[in-house]
Order: sequence, then structure tokens, then C-alpha cells
Amino acid sequence: MAFEGLTEKLTRIFKKMSSKGRLTEFDIKDSMRDVRLALLEADVNYLVVKDLISKISEKATGSEILKSLTPAQMVIKIVNTELENLMGPEPEIKFKPRGLTVIMLCGLQGSGKTTQAVKLAVFLRKKGYKPLISACDIYRPAAIKQLQVLAKSVNIDVYSEDANKDVVEIAQNSHAYAHENSKNLLILDTAGRLQLDEILMKELESIKIALNPVEILLVVDSMAGQDAVSVAQVFDKRIDITGVVLTKFDGDSRGGAALSIRAVVGKPIKFIGTGERPDNIELFHPKRIVSRILGMGDVLSLIESAEEVIDKERADEIAKKMAANKFDFNDFLNMINQVRRMGPLKSIFEKLPAMGNLGDLGNLNFDDNIIKKIEAMIYSMRPEERRHPDIINSSRKRRIANGSGNQLSEVNSFFKRFEETCKIMKNFTKNKHGWLSNFLKKR
Repeated sequence: MAFEGLTEKLTRIFKKMSSKGRLTEFDIKDSMRDVRLALLEADVNYLVVKDLISKISEKATGSEILKSLTPAQMVIKIVNTELENLMGPEPEIKFKPRGLTVIMLCGLQGSGKTTQAVKLAVFLRKKGYKPLISACDIYRPAAIKQLQVLAKSVNIDVYSEDANKDVVEIAQNSHAYAHENSKNLLILDTAGRLQLDEILMKELESIKIALNPVEILLVVDSMAGQDAVSVAQVFDKRIDITGVVLTKFDGDSRGGAALSIRAVVGKPIKFIGTGERPDNIELFHPKRIVSRILGMGDVLSLIESAEEVIDKERADEIAKKMAANKFDFNDFLNMINQVRRMGPLKSIFEKLPAMGNLGDLGNLNFDDNIIKKIEAMIYSMRPEERRHPDIINSSRKRRIANGSGNQLSEVNSFFKRFEETCKIMKNFTKNKHGWLSNFLKKR
């Protein structure tokens, strides 16, 4: 995920501060120098870093901080607050109270506008809207076909016309079509260019005047770093964007764009692309992102993901079986399948406090390849073995190892972890309602 390197560096800096107990002014200046370097290495805008460090240092060197019994924690709290201020309040998505809401997506070619148009349509359909995507990219070869294929895979309607027609006319016709077909959301997938040019900007200006979109969202690649900030400045100057969509937020970007755009451009990040699937898009929650940057996880987003995909009744049933010590391999397999629906395991652990930067997750080594091995082992068991794990002896384990294509040592390791998991999860279910039930409970 973006910020992974920054999180690791900040965690080391804060750990070093915490180990000292009392802090001197020199200690804080030394730590702020390290924080400044970490932010610059994350490709955060230099002026943004300078202003941020100045504010943190001013508050962190106050006498009430230095005399505190927990100065390191208070400094971390200041860093948290200033990062939240930097990224701004929770962004709002504008919609017309009645009638047709128009959202225009714009950006450079290759930024992922077409994919994000479909993701945005899927996201807002879950909120009760009836979306239509207008294919306004008539220049890029196969752009319309790409949009149609992606949209068809998730049952989203697309309006398109001959590529020889005027783009503004196509947009206007799609607007009329949306009205005629009882749609209340129109997403314009506009054309991009390999670089900023006058023709592109004039076309976007014409579409804006003709359809008056309530949201003009600039789609930028988070991997672009400071180039993304420069692009946002140009687009905002010409068409007054209302917000930004950051793509590839699950990739190896250093995160500089996310921390710089609002401060430099003055416009909020509203959505982030978090994967390849059509539902891999999230609202950008500044406070939650700051929490992840500081290694505190993002449990709220994890709960929201779970609420969307996990069967609550089945989760309650599993929780009860855990509490009664009757959890078997069928239940374990079912739990794996439900968790997998939330996305890659790596992205799930990134949202858990102190788990996102552990690499192989310590001794657990719990990644998607391990899960495939585990599934192969369970599928190699007989029905009675899945229902009654305690009957599996050494000879049965050898048969399971041969049947699943694994080493006997791997099977033994899995059984040991299964027993440990049962013990841990049984402790989680000792409260009144059960841990899984609480995990799924609406906030």
C-alpha cells in the first residue's frame, strides 16, 4: 500500500523517542529532522514538509510537552493532529437533491479514468443510485470498447455513439438518454492525452459548460508522485476541479501525492483505487489514512469491508462453535472463503494496528499462497476428518500430505496453527455476543 515505506520509518522514529522516556529539546529536533527526511523520501512536496515540520516542532517543544510523563506519546499525538489538518476534513460527494446528477472524470491518458468510471458507478449503485456512463473518449483506440466490456461485466449501462461525432454533442445526448431511461446519475468518461494540451482543455471546458457537472473529479496515478500534484494544479486552474481520485493506492507509491495535493492545490482527495476489481474503490477518509501512516491501522474501513461481504448469520454460527470448542475444518474453510471476499490478505492486514508493516507477518507467514496450500490440505481430508479434527493421526496426516502435494512438515505446521487459532478465537468469543458478531455489528 502507499505509505508503506513512510510508515516503517515513522514507526522506527517514534520507537526511538519512546525508548528515551524523558525528552529534551534536542531530542525533539533530532526526531523532527528524521521525520522531515522520511516525508521528503516519500515524495511529499518540499514546501508542505517545511510547513508541517515547523508546526509540529513549535507545538512539540513547549514546556508542557517536555515536562510530561509521556512526552513521546504527546509528540506522536501532535504529529497525528497536524497530518490530519494537512489532509483536511472528510470530503463530501455532491449530488443533486432531485433529478440527474452529472459527474465528470478527467485526467491524462493512462491515469485509469475508464476503469475508475466503472468503479465509481458500482460504488454509487450500492448507495442507491442508477448510474449511466457516457463514453466521451472518442480518440483513444478501443476506449469505447474497453468501457463497454468493463461495464457489462458488472451490469452497468453505457451510452456511446460513433467516434466521428462531436464530443459535446455525445455528452448532451447521453444526458437526454439518462433522463429518458430513469437514470439519476451520469458519469462522463472523458478523453485523456499523453500530455497536457490546449485542445484537451478546451474540450473539457466545453463539456463543463454544456452539462454543468456537480463534481469534476481529476483521476491521477498515485505512482506519479509530485507530477500528479503538478497535473492537478493545471487542471484546477483551467476547469476548477472539485476533487481528486487517486488510482493504484494499493501499489508501491511512496504516498507523496496524497499528502501534497490538498495543501498545494486546495482540492480534496475524494476516492482512492485500491485494487483491480470493480469494487476496489473507497472513499478517502483523511483521519483513517493518517492512522495507517502512523501504524495504527484502519479498523473502521476493515469493518465496512466485512459488513459488505460477510454473511452475518454464518459468522454468528462460527462464533458459537468456537465458543463451544466445536470449530472444525469445514468452518475454517468457510471462514477463509468469507475473509477472501474482502480482498487480498495483505490489504486486510495493512488495516490492522501494527500489522501492516510486518512483511511476512512475523511467525504467521500468512499470505495468499499459504491459504492455497491450506485449502489443498482440507480438500484432501475425508468428510469425517473435516468434521472431527481430533481423529486425524500421523498416518492420516501422511495421506493428506500426499493428496495435497505438500510436505508432512507443512501439514504438521498447519495442524499446530489450526489448534492455536482455535484457542485464540475461543478467547475472542468469551464476551456476551461473540467477537465475530461484534465485528460485524453496525456502528
